Amino acid sequence: MSDTTKGRNLFHAKVKSVLSGDTLVLASLESGQERLFSLAFVSAPKLQRDGEEPFAFHSRDFLRRATVGKVIQFVVHYTIPTGNKREYGTVTLQSGEELPAACVADGWVKLREESRRKDMSESSDNLLNELERLQAKAKADAKGVWATQGGIIENAHEIPDPKGFVQKFNCHDLDAIVERVLTGDRMILRLLVSPSKHIQTIVTVAGIRAPKRANTAEGREQPAEPLANESHQFVETRLLQRSVKATVLGLTPQSQLICVVKHPNGSIADFLLKEGLAQCTDFHSTLLGPQMKTLRQAETHAKNNRLGLFKGHVESKASSAGEVDATVSRIVRPDTISVRMKSGGEKTVQLSSIRGPKPKDEKQGPHEQDAKEFLRKKLIGKHVRLSTDGVKPPSEGFPEREVATILAGNKNVALMLVEAGYASVVRHRKDDTDRSPYYDDLIAAEEAAQTEQRGMWASKAPAAKSYQDYSESLQKAKIQSSVLQRQKKVPAVIDYVKSGSRFTVLIPRENAKLTFVLSCIRAPRSARNPNEKAEPFGQEAHDFANRRCLQRDVEIDVESTDKQGGFIGTLYINRENFAKLLLEEGYATVHAYSAEQSGHATELFAAEQKAKDARKGVWQDYDPAAEEADGEAVPDPMSSNTNGTTNGTSSTNGSTASLKPDYRDIIISHIDPATCALKFQHIAPTASHALSSLMSAFRTFHLSPSSSSSVTAPKTGEILAAKFSEDGEWYRARIRRNDRDAQTSEVVFIDYGNSESVPWKNIRPLGPADKFGTAKLKPQAVDAQLSFCQFPTVNKEYMEDAAAFLRENVEGKQVVGSVDFVEKDGGLWLTVFDPNGRGKGVEVNVNEEVVAEGLAMVPRKLKGWEAGKGDVPKKFKEREEEAKGARMGMWEYGDLTED
Repeated sequence: MSDTTKGRNLFHAKVKSVLSGDTLVLASLESGQERLFSLAFVSAPKLQRDGEEPFAFHSRDFLRRATVGKVIQFVVHYTIPTGNKREYGTVTLQSGEELPAACVADGWVKLREESRRKDMSESSDNLLNELERLQAKAKADAKGVWATQGGIIENAHEIPDPKGFVQKFNCHDLDAIVERVLTGDRMILRLLVSPSKHIQTIVTVAGIRAPKRANTAEGREQPAEPLANESHQFVETRLLQRSVKATVLGLTPQSQLICVVKHPNGSIADFLLKEGLAQCTDFHSTLLGPQMKTLRQAETHAKNNRLGLFKGHVESKASSAGEVDATVSRIVRPDTISVRMKSGGEKTVQLSSIRGPKPKDEKQGPHEQDAKEFLRKKLIGKHVRLSTDGVKPPSEGFPEREVATILAGNKNVALMLVEAGYASVVRHRKDDTDRSPYYDDLIAAEEAAQTEQRGMWASKAPAAKSYQDYSESLQKAKIQSSVLQRQKKVPAVIDYVKSGSRFTVLIPRENAKLTFVLSCIRAPRSARNPNEKAEPFGQEAHDFANRRCLQRDVEIDVESTDKQGGFIGTLYINRENFAKLLLEEGYATVHAYSAEQSGHATELFAAEQKAKDARKGVWQDYDPAAEEADGEAVPDPMSSNTNGTTNGTSSTNGSTASLKPDYRDIIISHIDPATCALKFQHIAPTASHALSSLMSAFRTFHLSPSSSSSVTAPKTGEILAAKFSEDGEWYRARIRRNDRDAQTSEVVFIDYGNSESVPWKNIRPLGPADKFGTAKLKPQAVDAQLSFCQFPTVNKEYMEDAAAFLRENVEGKQVVGSVDFVEKDGGLWLTVFDPNGRGKGVEVNVNEEVVAEGLAMVPRKLKGWEAGKGDVPKKFKEREEEAKGARMGMWEYGDLTED
């Protein structure tokens, strides 16, 4: 745009920058085209890299403050056709003030010596006369360049000691002038360190990364990134040669200053981010501290409005989800947690933006256990708020999983871990949006933990903790059991739930690991693998134990050990007997004899009755009307006789005894030499046929070469195929215990009841579960003991005689068993009748014969069901007296019971 003034054109333009006290760079209002314009008849002190003339900065600064960024009117008085054909003239500001008159009046420029020319116009002559008058007055007043002293400024173009400079001015606001804009996030600032000292240096804007402009350095042409020019122009339009405040924060790897650059209207980083012309950079997060949150919010504004670089941004669905309530159920790893949702489901999530100690790292690995324990103590069983931040794709063998922020009592769990030094912060890619909303706090916490050498950042790694497994062998279990039995309510942690009543327990103060089995109850068994079928309510009992016990602090009272090296006893959680809780939910039944011996009978039977009344769990079909007035009770639904019937039983302190004769044709398959306990099989046509059919198919299957692979390191309790040494045939067997050094296993043949030590080479996988598993045919060997017989377990010689007598007379024979009593665990008390006793064809009561031979005695204290058998105990007592009189068996040296 131009007007005509006294024969000269009047132009309008915007001042882009000022090169010196007498020269401007103007930009056209229409096209933006630039032109150099100098003030007529005057010259200013020169700004030079190798040394500025006195008052050069002050002269330029006067003109800069008056004109930069403003629209002015200018008139060209003359041109000099050399070089860039520079134009000379006068400028009129919006305030009406004119240049160079104002510059001359303040003494910041001098008139040129060759100003007057012969061909000068009248208007130029008048202007020159006015300038000469103003200069004379400024000179007389010693203004500006006419001052007798001062005006010299030391202007350095590099910082000799960048680290020292940052330490001196860290977090200080320095006055500065933007000399040049390189990119949206890099510029050259003149730092006004003092009135007489300036430093010109490249500065990186803190907290952001702007697109890079085209680069042709080193002969390689690097194209500009999208919106690089727009980002550059945005900053240049607003900051070039403007006065700003620069807050020094740190140094880049190239030793360039990192600063917050603040325009009078605010930080330029905020404005760039809001327009989508830059992105946040995580590398400056620790330098900015809380200020980084403001930059994140500005970036979010651009994303939400799809501005600039975020034009195609698609918001993550997960990130828009709100907080949900959950309960922490398990600490999987130091950075991975399983939670039970309020809605009912359970899921595993990874904490956003952090990584726990690396197990294979020599320095970090030893801290993994401490990190898990740190979380376990703070979170297990606690209510938390969970917000999903994104989804982590499958990697390193791990499936796809959610990443989330978890708040426990308004505290960020990930932040607590990082603060304690038990986790490091993930450095996300710039396009990775699945990050924690507390990311900047995490980075700051990590830096603090590293500085203070907390956790895995400590100079010395701790010794890795190890637990001694005392359930590995029965011998080790018995030794440790004697130690624990002397202690009451030993503090422990549930490391793993094997079933509703079986756990792996850690005792930190003993460095002990053991299998712990709840006493006094029987819980239904859950499936141990996908091919195995759980007992009714077995999985529910397992899940209940998981919810209430897994990774919880508990207390245990050890009472004894079982034959597999398990520790039997009472488990307390929150000072409450967990067996009682299982019974109340109907997920277990009371083992009467054990309960009475333990002293917990009252509360356990009450808990069981509570479940019965509520028809919970295994008692869902409980019918109290079936109980008769004489004390007849509905039997334990988890303990039925072999014929599958539970009728005809009565309650005696929670146990079941036969009211009607229950005779069964059986074959005694095994006599335990240590206890004289029996194992028998039913020989009913259906049972015999099922076993013979299974064994025939089993034998055929294991004769096949394709089934010849042996098992290495079988697991205790596992049901496999084992070769019996005496006949070389394969049978179903349960692993009782393992000897890893000898590579042998003690097995129990579940269909016959005998046991032996078998080399691992003679142990194989069972075969198809649908053909040979216990769901197809349950173990055929039934546990039983002889009624009214107390064997001499203390005296090994007499016990061997008793076992030999039974082996000779009933082992392997078809006999008749009369069921006198059914234990809660399914074990039977029998009276055995041999129809062809001693080959005479006369029925013999084997139980009476054992007592008559002096190989057993009548129990001194009869059980309830024994006392209720009328005259039977009296008859046995008579046979015992006969044995005593004849000095038979254990009575050979007189009456053992007298002392």
